[in-house]
Amino acid sequence: MKNVSYLFLLLALIAELFGTVGGFGSSVFFVPIANFYFDFESVLGLTAIYHLSSNLSKIVLFKKGLDKKLLVNIGIPSVIFVVLGGLVTKFFNNSYLELILGVFLFVFALLFLIKKEIVINPNRRNAIIGGSFSGFSAGLLGTGGAIRGLTMAAFNLEKNVFIATSAFIDFLIDFSRTFVYYYNGFIHKHDLIYVPFLLVIGIIGTAIGKRVLNFIPQNKFKQISLGLILIIGIITLTNAFIK
Repeated sequence: MKNVSYLFLLLALIAELFGTVGGFGSSVFFVPIANFYFDFESVLGLTAIYHLSSNLSKIVLFKKGLDKKLLVNIGIPSVIFVVLGGLVTKFFNNSYLELILGVFLFVFALLFLIKKEIVINPNRRNAIIGGSFSGFSAGLLGTGGAIRGLTMAAFNLEKNVFIATSAFIDFLIDFSRTFVYYYNGFIHKHDLIYVPFLLVIGIIGTAIGKRVLNFIPQNKFKQISLGLILIIGIITLTNAFIK
């Protein structure tokens, strides 16, 4: 127990809380945070396992909101491309992947904070494209919820429907990439001490997030989430350059 960082676990809980309420999923916050404590391969392995618990919790708490049509249009290409992204990850230098992640978070957040009028047309084609990009990003960088969130936002879903559908898709992604990361050797025995803690945190963070969601307008909180993603992107870029 002495080797466990409790500050990291606290930050993981906060990431889950923001991920639930903001609608992007916790990985967009969890991955950059975990990068300060683990090598990038370990981050990918822990994120996949942690997210399984996190998304199961969301499925249970928000299950009545599932949009089956979006689940198919976004979920299927997401699963296909998360496997592809996970397989090619081992061919990239970890420091380059961290740099790509930082640039992605920074550009994504800044763009949508400045250009609030940007919208994605709610059609099947864009759902498939968004699912493909979010899946590939999740496999390669550990997080694709931001891209999926933007795609789903185009359909003007009620927030419970949004979170439930996103969680179902995320669960399929995490289930698939866990096997790929294991095959790549990204799930390390010395990191497994954190798994029980992260599984509990996923449940607790989701439950708290559901309660908070009742008091905060989704559109306002998303601006807060984007601001936090921007800050995390800057920190991740700084950390990548220092290394």
